[in-house]
Amino acid sequence: MKTDSLHAGAAKVDTTPPLGTVINGDFVTHYANLIHDPLFAKALVLRYGETTVAFVVVDICVMPKDFVDEVKALIREQTGLPPAAVLLSSTHTHAAGSVADVHLTGPDMLYRKKLPGLIAASVRQALHNLRPARIAFGSVAAPEHVLCRRYYMKAGYSPFNPAIGGVDQIKTNPFGGEASIVAPVAPTDPGLSYLAVKGLDDEWIALMGNYSLHYVGDWENGTISADYFGVFSEQVKTLLNAGDAFVGMMSNGTSGDINIWEFLRPERYPEQHFAKSKLIGSELAQKVVRSISHLEWQTRPEIAVRYQELTAAVSKPAGLELEAAKSIVVQSDYERLVPDENGLRSLYAREQVLLNEFPPALPCPLQVIRIGNGAIGALPGEFFAETGLSLKKQAEAAHYFTIGLANANVGYVPPAAEIKRGGYETWRCRYSCLEENAESRIRETLLQMIRSSFDSD
Repeated sequence: MKTDSLHAGAAKVDTTPPLGTVINGDFVTHYANLIHDPLFAKALVLRYGETTVAFVVVDICVMPKDFVDEVKALIREQTGLPPAAVLLSSTHTHAAGSVADVHLTGPDMLYRKKLPGLIAASVRQALHNLRPARIAFGSVAAPEHVLCRRYYMKAGYSPFNPAIGGVDQIKTNPFGGEASIVAPVAPTDPGLSYLAVKGLDDEWIALMGNYSLHYVGDWENGTISADYFGVFSEQVKTLLNAGDAFVGMMSNGTSGDINIWEFLRPERYPEQHFAKSKLIGSELAQKVVRSISHLEWQTRPEIAVRYQELTAAVSKPAGLELEAAKSIVVQSDYERLVPDENGLRSLYAREQVLLNEFPPALPCPLQVIRIGNGAIGALPGEFFAETGLSLKKQAEAAHYFTIGLANANVGYVPPAAEIKRGGYETWRCRYSCLEENAESRIRETLLQMIRSSFDSD
């Protein structure tokens, strides 16, 4: 269907898993015994001319490529939307059902079977809700809630590397080592970007935010929660005085090395469960709403899509490393593993053995959706703030932001210099295994895709 003006529709579908479901995001498995707030699949569909695109944000930790491909195939079957026109991402809440195998946590197969239909339903309903609309890109600074979690440490502090042995140059999340912190390793991305969507009747349709904050996680293990992503979405709706059809969304940016665990000034955040996520989500929503009066709205924005699957080589253990890992696995008790130093050695030994079974390379889907004078990029894993900042600086677009954990999950993709420094995000495993130059290749390819999306005029 061709339109001579922008049409937009949004919808959300409850995806909350049942009590007892498997939760991933930690080294070991947790099981849901408390549902604090509901989870959703949220879809925003835009149509202009002959082009229709869908943004889908799911309250979940990660979604692997085979799962994403299955969901996109179902969306195509039910709606006709081609997979390249659908940007499907995870918020990265660590308090959701599992559809992926991460460390000692596998997928909950009942939830994995149920979730694709719910995600597809959100897109189907958003298409049904299409109506004449206008859009605007916005951005505000929110540097106070993003901290680099990778630190240089004082002489004498030895951050061990359980994957390959030896000592790292830096420490990620130095719990108990606060007195040895020298300084954070890298800058953070302070930008809180968003895409606002209104009907021509001035009624709100949706607002999709983007912020490079990993997650908050101020709850006990076993909790189901959308974290600050959910708080932001509900607070935006309240502050805008939007109707029930409004859909608030928060996507994850490039936050692989960023969190909000305040090691140097812990007193600045409340310690009660859910208090920090509520505070951060609410403050971000307030900043967005205060900036809306300055937006420039577009009713006839050209839409262009670019999609490419780049292949990146997998870094695997060498022969002697593999044999050493196998000997550790033989002696390990994974049913009672505690993630202390010895436990991590056992866990990462298992990772080396399983990583050896990986294919020699992994597909990395890259995507750009250009909307008028702005563009949104998609990266298939946990990229560092450095990557997002570089793309924003070089994109040559009036507005740009990157959605991470989109269309697949190849795990952590640190810049080459950070791989040399070490730290948790670089420890070789199934969740951090791409070749050293993968980040630069992916970043440069996505940058060219962003620029080429503006060549369609």
